[in-house]
Amino acid sequence: MLKLFFRFALTALLLLGIVSHAQTSSSTVKTEQVLAELVAHAPQGVQPGQTFWLGLQITHQPHWHTYWQNPGDSGLPTQLHWTLPAGLSAGDIAWPLPKKIPIGTLANYGYEGKLLLSVPVTVGPDFKPPVVGPLKIALRAEWLVCRQECIPQEGQFSLNLPAQSATALYGAAFDAAHQLSPKPLAPLQQAGTWVTGGQTRVSEDGQRLQLRVHGLPVNWRGQTLSAFPVTAGIVQNAATQGTGWTQNWQGAVWSASIPVTEERTDSPATLRWVVAVGPESSPKGPAFEVETPVEGTWPALTQTPPAGVSPELAKALAQNAAKAPSPPLAAASATPLSVLLAVLGAFLGGLLLNLMPCVFPVLAIKVLGFAQPAQQHEHRAAGLAYTVGVVLSFLLLGGLMLGLRSAGEQLGWGFQLQSPPVVAGLALLFTLLGLNLAGVFEFGMLVPSGLASWQSQHPTVNAGLSGVLAVAVASPCTAPFMGASLGLAIALPFWQALMVFAAMGLGMASPYLAASLWPAVARALPRPGAWMVVFRQAMAFPMFATVVWLVWVLGQQTGIDGASALLAWLLSVAALVWALSLSGRTRWAWGSLSLVLLVWLGSSALPTALREAPTEVAGSSAAAPGAPGQRWQAWSEAALQSHLEAGRPVFVDFTAAWCVTCQYNKKTTLADGPLLADFDARQVVLMRADWTRRDPAITQALTALGRSGVPVYALYPPGQPPVLLSELPSVAEVLSALQKLPPVR
Repeated sequence: MLKLFFRFALTALLLLGIVSHAQTSSSTVKTEQVLAELVAHAPQGVQPGQTFWLGLQITHQPHWHTYWQNPGDSGLPTQLHWTLPAGLSAGDIAWPLPKKIPIGTLANYGYEGKLLLSVPVTVGPDFKPPVVGPLKIALRAEWLVCRQECIPQEGQFSLNLPAQSATALYGAAFDAAHQLSPKPLAPLQQAGTWVTGGQTRVSEDGQRLQLRVHGLPVNWRGQTLSAFPVTAGIVQNAATQGTGWTQNWQGAVWSASIPVTEERTDSPATLRWVVAVGPESSPKGPAFEVETPVEGTWPALTQTPPAGVSPELAKALAQNAAKAPSPPLAAASATPLSVLLAVLGAFLGGLLLNLMPCVFPVLAIKVLGFAQPAQQHEHRAAGLAYTVGVVLSFLLLGGLMLGLRSAGEQLGWGFQLQSPPVVAGLALLFTLLGLNLAGVFEFGMLVPSGLASWQSQHPTVNAGLSGVLAVAVASPCTAPFMGASLGLAIALPFWQALMVFAAMGLGMASPYLAASLWPAVARALPRPGAWMVVFRQAMAFPMFATVVWLVWVLGQQTGIDGASALLAWLLSVAALVWALSLSGRTRWAWGSLSLVLLVWLGSSALPTALREAPTEVAGSSAAAPGAPGQRWQAWSEAALQSHLEAGRPVFVDFTAAWCVTCQYNKKTTLADGPLLADFDARQVVLMRADWTRRDPAITQALTALGRSGVPVYALYPPGQPPVLLSELPSVAEVLSALQKLPPVR
């Protein structure tokens, strides 16, 4: 069940491009998720032969975290790039003790709250302080901050550090960080021999590691400890303490049995561990680091180890950096015929929208209105006005999206649903529509009598506004039908693109328009009767189902607290609407109570539900092209074209280490045994394009496919255009695409 939740919950986290950059240079960088500050500790000043400390202090907003040197199953460690005066040399980060952060069936290692990443700086004997003014310290930092969604961020920092005088303002923070930094184990004398550290033995079946550590503090004996693997890609990070992995004390020796991950990427001769007291979710300092030799025999690798940048990829990066970006794949095929097909596809997609649960109730009630007696010219005017309202609304949304994209915004159709306030507003609208259809209230009772009278006197205008409402309720349902047409529309010239959006609106309005223009359609409708009341009430439930879906969407954007706040607020709205349907003193009593509850929730809990939250992101890597015995190869444009020219089909996994969805797909669909066997049988070359770091070549390849983020899965048949799969592909979907490949010769 949890895996199913992960598969669907991550659908809302597929868009990349929400990367924060701090372009200004100062000692402090603030984002919505963290406050980062460059600090220093030089109590003796900066003198030759001495060591002082620099550090990046990160204060996380609640529920956000950054990562340890071994981030775990996903994530990315913070990186610091220093620019220091001559004579100064920065060491490695003194990583504080982390905590385990479970994410479904995965687990990461990282930090919450306030964190200080301290770095020792050695002052060389040739250091010469400036004659006038302070030392200029510069830092470029990169970090990945995550909650349910992840955001790669970076900042440019600068600091003026006095060379002659002491700098000790952050002394307490550095002292606290040093207390949390693991220390090497002190030597322990046993039988006249000084020993320290421990050993790690691989079990005979290769499934577990037997870790033994001696030399730990005496007061630790008998206590529950935590073991954090500094060496990445070896153990099952998500294994639960006490069940997934076990531990015990044998006198002064602490031992643990830790499972090996099925995705092991190396067979190291030594392993590094950090050991601390307490559970993995909240370990306590001090901690100790131990490097243990590995005894026993590692089984053969079944997964691809990480690889560096191949010469081919480096060449491609250099070539592509000097080239202008290629137009999207869709633009290359934007012939008159393809534009016509896009328009027809948009029309059919708009027509199908009327069958969606969020649109059908509104359309059904409108169409059934033709069963009521009225003049034909009134029906015709209402149908035309409704159509105009629908088409103009689609043109407005489409023009807004195209205008924002031309201004540099990376938007696609449905961009409005990326805003929590819009999602909450749609949830409110569907709630009111559902209550109205259920018969709890009529809209006339909620508007002033003058407005209600004006509405009844201007049915044509009312019909046009109904068209606008229909587009509003349809917006959550368009993407499944419009992917291809809208993908092409984005790459078309402005006016041609608007034709696609207009066709979509015309298709959606066509049933109502047909009923208004041809009396035969209206006469074919069932006669009015009591069944219409039942039908109307039944149509309320698709509305409420849409509310459930919208609350789920907002939960992916803002978290469970945001979804709960919205539900509570919608409940108070429903209570107020019900109270207004009462009469007499009861109406005012319940109405006042509901209104107070509505205002209180709107001022306290609702801001949580509407808080902006970017989309979520996790990762992967691959071996160098042609590495013997490796299933996955590192992607490069040159290698891809070489395989295609040789007549070999290629399947490319565009991925990143910080993309949780990528990691999930890697461990499920892309690890399926029968699917991998089918890849082998069809001689498909498997390649991974690792977008963990910014890569101009991979960015250009994604742009050519009409995509701007990961995950992306593309099958390249030789001599044919690439076939794009969904962001959460099933095994059946991939097998279906493989079956269309030409037979192996």
